[in-house]
Amino acid sequence: MDGVVQSDVLVVGGGLAGMVTALECLRAGQHVTLVDADAPQALGGLARWAFGGMALVGTPLQARLGIPDTPDVAYADWLRFGELGPEESWPRRWARHYVEHCRVDVHDWLRAHGLRFLPAVHWVERGRHGEGNRLPRYHIVWGTGRELVRRLERALREAAPSRLRLLHGQRVLSLELAGGRLRGAWAVHAEDGRESLLQAPAVVLAMGGINGSPRQVRANWPADSPMPQDMLHGADPISDGRLHAWVAAELRGRITRAGDMWNYAAGIPHPQARFAGHGLALIPCKSALWLDHRGERIGPEPLVSGFDTHWLCQRVAAQPRGYTWQLLNRRIARRELAISGAEHNPRIREGQGLRLVLETLFGSQRLLRQLLRESPQCLADSSLSGLAARMNALTGSDDVLPQVLQASVEEFDAQFVRGSRLQNDDQIRRVLHARQWPADRLRTCRPKPLASPGAGPYVAIQSRLVTRKSLGGLQTDLHSRVLDEQGQPLPGLYCVGEAAGFGGGGASGRRSLEGTFLPGCILTARAAARSLAPGAARG
Repeated sequence: MDGVVQSDVLVVGGGLAGMVTALECLRAGQHVTLVDADAPQALGGLARWAFGGMALVGTPLQARLGIPDTPDVAYADWLRFGELGPEESWPRRWARHYVEHCRVDVHDWLRAHGLRFLPAVHWVERGRHGEGNRLPRYHIVWGTGRELVRRLERALREAAPSRLRLLHGQRVLSLELAGGRLRGAWAVHAEDGRESLLQAPAVVLAMGGINGSPRQVRANWPADSPMPQDMLHGADPISDGRLHAWVAAELRGRITRAGDMWNYAAGIPHPQARFAGHGLALIPCKSALWLDHRGERIGPEPLVSGFDTHWLCQRVAAQPRGYTWQLLNRRIARRELAISGAEHNPRIREGQGLRLVLETLFGSQRLLRQLLRESPQCLADSSLSGLAARMNALTGSDDVLPQVLQASVEEFDAQFVRGSRLQNDDQIRRVLHARQWPADRLRTCRPKPLASPGAGPYVAIQSRLVTRKSLGGLQTDLHSRVLDEQGQPLPGLYCVGEAAGFGGGGASGRRSLEGTFLPGCILTARAAARSLAPGAARG
């Protein structure tokens, strides 16, 4: 053993939820130990790489844009889209808590830390039949998740340096019990396997979800959903659910909704992979044709992003191969091609306002050129026959017949030959619907034939499902206390962020309204810190 570290509060995990918990506890006058399994430069976890989108309700920006949002409207959308049943008490309570408190406890709190939002609210996860977000709620942090983490890291280090101990490269795999009561945790050093006892009367679990483990993803995959043959991974391998399992086995903590996940339907291998199978999540172009391995359009209901990510993932997972194709052209790529996260959104990440405006108004070929240069899965050709040959060369097959690819394009383009009065294509209808909202019109092309003169070359992107977040986790009450199998709080043990299913062991249910994850980390963390504050009342 390498020694004993003592504090008032031990926070396990240095992601966003762990950072916020530690910050708020320091401000309450407590001594805090924050232990993280990763290196110092990785503080912030997945939030550091996140795009920074947040679903917020009743904000000043919504009011300025004439969006009549209220907690009641948002709560109804949440329950309907997430399919949360009346028996799911704690997830429903956390959903209500979210919509009622995200304005003050997230939006205003972040503004007080100097963070700003882009002057536009996007409309995501609308639902295939309008059962999702009935109103635009998706706010984007100016500077992406990287600026969010930077601001909070600075606040954390300035809050009370003498009362904060940051431990990096140490992983907690078990908790310390004495006389049946929680006394802290055991941490293992990554470099040499030494153990340290981190003593504290209160432990806050903020170690992330379980989707960093491909084995856990497959083991928890819903029985009523098809499992894809091949998947890429977007969660850190450290988040493998081992501490979840320990709490469940040794303390009878309750894990709920482990099979509910937020995955992405289209991704490519990361050109600078940080771990095995590391994937980049594309934001699929609404105007692109989504094709199967043969180059045929997937249907009869076409796949269009921005309406129901859960349904898209199910459709992709059901395909006979482990991949699909996105077929687009240069015109579509200039305006719609995007990758989720801070890494591939430099204009927002670096605060380059003028360049962002110019690229939004006039489009950009920057990302397409980068993908063609760095990703073997991104192909371009001036003809469909040439593109089919490139697609087959990539897969080592003859699956894509040039005439089939040509027929897929011609069938879609025929909608425009007949004129708008005779159009009857659900993808066109959804694109036109998306373009009704100004913020989305700027990022969505007006429908045109793929074979429009001057729109080439044709582009095909081979994509796979990318795993990301686990929506379930350890069940918690509104104080973020971990509950046992009888629904009683485990003394001294708290859980926040993704580890708690963003509240209640799965507040989102089967589907998220998107943008609920970063705020969910902040809300659960602040709830835990309030409960831990000296003299706090706990019901």
